[in-house]
Amino acid sequence: MGMTTIHLDEDLEARIAAAAEREGKTADAFIVDAIVHALARSESDDEFQRQAEERWAELRETAKSVGFDQARAYLEARAQGQRPARPY
Repeated sequence: MGMTTIHLDEDLEARIAAAAEREGKTADAFIVDAIVHALARSESDDEFQRQAEERWAELRETAKSVGFDQARAYLEARAQGQRPARPY
């Protein structure tokens, strides 16, 4: 396992220690969990952006889209537990 050194000011170190104690973790475990969550969020954001760019390019190329009224009706039906056909 690799090791990285980070420099924390006293206030941040104390806040981490307190938060870790509240969660029943060591400060190291708390920091690792925070890094894992931050990475997951960043990777999710990257994937969202990639999909958005891909879908925008497809829309520009094909000019095919679903109208607002169709999309809204579909989503409202789904929210009510129905299984409507996807609008195209």
